[in-house]
Amino acid sequence: MRSIGLLLTALGALAATGESLGLALPTARWFFATSRDVPWLNWQWHGGAVFPWFGWLSAALLMVAGGCMVVRSVTGGPRNPVTEQRLRRFRAIKRGYLSLVILMVLGGLAALDQVVVGKRALAVKYNGQWCFPAFLPTEFKNADFGISGDLANAPANYRELKLSFEKSGLGRVIMPPIPYDPTGDTLPARSRPLVLRQELYYESGASHPYSGMVAKYHDVHRSAIHLRYAMRNGVRSGPCDGYDAAGTPVYSGDYNHGVLVSDRYSGSGSKESFLAQATSALRAVKYHPAPPMPMEGNGLGSATMEGNWLGTTTQGYDVLAYLYGGLQVNFKAALIYLPIIYLIGISIGMLMGFFGGWFDLIVQRLIEIFSNMPFLFVVIIFSSMVPERYKGLPVILTILILFGWMGMTFLMRTAAYRDRERDYIAAARVLGAGTPRILFYHLLPNTVAILVTLVPFTMSGLISALTSLDYLGFGLPPEYATWGRLLNDGLANLSAPWLVTSTFLVLVGLLVLITFVGEAVREAIDPKKFTYYR
Repeated sequence: MRSIGLLLTALGALAATGESLGLALPTARWFFATSRDVPWLNWQWHGGAVFPWFGWLSAALLMVAGGCMVVRSVTGGPRNPVTEQRLRRFRAIKRGYLSLVILMVLGGLAALDQVVVGKRALAVKYNGQWCFPAFLPTEFKNADFGISGDLANAPANYRELKLSFEKSGLGRVIMPPIPYDPTGDTLPARSRPLVLRQELYYESGASHPYSGMVAKYHDVHRSAIHLRYAMRNGVRSGPCDGYDAAGTPVYSGDYNHGVLVSDRYSGSGSKESFLAQATSALRAVKYHPAPPMPMEGNGLGSATMEGNWLGTTTQGYDVLAYLYGGLQVNFKAALIYLPIIYLIGISIGMLMGFFGGWFDLIVQRLIEIFSNMPFLFVVIIFSSMVPERYKGLPVILTILILFGWMGMTFLMRTAAYRDRERDYIAAARVLGAGTPRILFYHLLPNTVAILVTLVPFTMSGLISALTSLDYLGFGLPPEYATWGRLLNDGLANLSAPWLVTSTFLVLVGLLVLITFVGEAVREAIDPKKFTYYR
């Protein structure tokens, strides 16, 4: 409890400090960024100023909750021996314990945010001075790093800036390990080098001659094509086209089994000089969704083309960065969803069991009404009614919370019915304890075992619900990276099996880890000594 309390307090303090100092700190920036992006989570003052009340409220709640947990851990005395015994049992169940460790590592990795994944540089050294774009909310321009011309006022492209600095030696750029944003970062068409064997072109490691689009590039990194050909069975066959350094089409021709049949040139200078320009060797052009490709180097220790280790999506996003963004969305949703539904479900369930009578009957009828409402239809109706600019994670979670709190109310109702007539509750009444104290100070601690066993399975259900809604197109908007949308993208493009495979593996892997933790928790709390695990 003390560790969790310190973590929550630190997160709230970092969020408030970052907002006050104008810093974009990993994970802590999310509360204020969401508050600004969602109109109903901020207040618009006269003059255009925005007050992100949701961000400040979240930071305050985190610090208060974390502080209370730390104080309670210090003043609560020694740990309950029953709790110690349950913890020992949980550690003895290796697959559940290791699954929890892996989930904690994944959570820590997701919390690093732009330190791991992002197209903004972690640090840039220029003219002897360092700046840290990834940790600042301001947007740097190309002109800030000595780039002039038409692109001077465009947002800085740090991937290209890194290559430029490596060539010129004017500075240094440190990028995240995955230098792409999960969404909104469409990459140009990727390419692979070809190998010439016995006058036929092959992809590296392929046993059959290559068929598809090939090209020579002015600049491989920027995908600036010089000449592009159609290739069949390892030889040029079909139409070809050519472009000058500015990207203007100036050449066209036609090949038949490797022989140029006809061509036409309309650019400046002679056709011979255009065809003789120094360009890259022939490369296989991979339009999106592109297959996995490792990083290419120039043999001197620097990269000429960033790798896409799991390929790209149909929108041109890096799959690995997209999966990381989906992992962040799932963890963020769980951190918001779980406390809210447990607070609602626990409170209502204990009140139903403790008071009974007409209150119990009325709430039961309301739960029956909500339970019989078709969940998917309600989501479709809400998705069509909510304006596009209001859609986001808070709206989807609100819909899920409306239906998610009912599952545990009957468990808490049963526990309250069972315990309300016991001696310790009667003793608390005789000593003058009020209803809130009896419910939350005496009755609730005796039902913690029920709640703890439900948490992993509730989280698993939340991830499945988010993935299903996004797969059907009624979930989060496109600016969120979601595994359901990526799964839909993969099933619509079965010729790109890396999309479905990667999404399926990470989704099933995460759900299996959560299930293992849930089974281990249930086993550790179960009073039976001999069970399935033993």
